[in-house]
Formats: sequence, C-alpha cells, structure tokens
Amino acid sequence: YKQNVLKRAKALLSKKGMGRLPGIDGKAKMSKSLNNAIYLSDSPDIIKQKVMSMYTDPNHIRVTDPGRVEGNTVFTYLDAFCKDKKNLAEMKEHYKAGGLGDVKVKKYLNEIIQAELEPIRNRRNQYQNNMDYIYEILKDVSNQTRNIVSQTL
Repeated sequence: YKQNVLKRAKALLSKKGMGRLPGIDGKAKMSKSLNNAIYLSDSPDIIKQKVMSMYTDPNHIRVTDPGRVEGNTVFTYLDAFCKDKKNLAEMKEHYKAGGLGDVKVKKYLNEIIQAELEPIRNRRNQYQNNMDYIYEILKDVSNQTRNIVSQTL
C-alpha cells in the first residue's frame, strides 16, 4: 500500500533504418502470414534454402555486371547482422563495381545467420528435449512471484 511498485520503462530502440527486416522476397516486412520469414526454429538446411532464394538486384544478371546495394535484401540483412563492417563495405563496393556474384554474397550471409542462430537453436533444442526442467522453472518462478505479490499487496 502506497509503495512505488512499478518501475519506469526505458525505451529500447533499434538503430536508425533497422526497425524491421524485409521478407526474403524483398517485397514487405518479414512476416509469418506472408511466408517470407526466417524462423528461429528453422533448421540450417531450411535457412540456407531461404537465404539462397532471397531477392537481389534483378539487373545483376552476370557476375561482371555492376549491382545495386540499395533495395537489395541480402545487403539489408548483412547490414543488420554482419559484425565485420570493413569487410562488408569492401564487399558492397566490389558488388557495385561488378565482379562479385549474388551466390557468393548469399553464401556469406548464410554463414553469418547460421553463426548467429546456432546458440539460439542449441538452447531451444536443449529446452525442448527437457520439458520437466521447463515445468520446474515455471513452478519456481510462480512461487517466487507469489511471495513477492503477497509482500507487496
């Protein structure tokens, strides 16, 4: 009673321009209903298949053709996930000048996404294969919450 129970929330905002990722088709935001998403539960093979089918520059037909980075879904994902910004900048320049194929860029993106999702996938599998542990966690948290609420109210 008359205690400060709730804490003021702090905004967690994404980097400018990184609010949402486009779908793998490049047409809209990534969405389950549009079937253009990469799911955390996807297997490595499914992720590779989705990355390799991603929308790129339609005018970049041959490796030697210069490509457009703007609007290229693969580069949008690389901007979001690639930690080696220097290598990414060089790759973009090479792509713009010609001489870098879409397949090579997609393979690079696949490696990055696989590395990013592997720990998530492993942890998910660990929990999925041990449901007794999940129920134990839920029970413990429920008891802790009950104790806190009884002290607060």
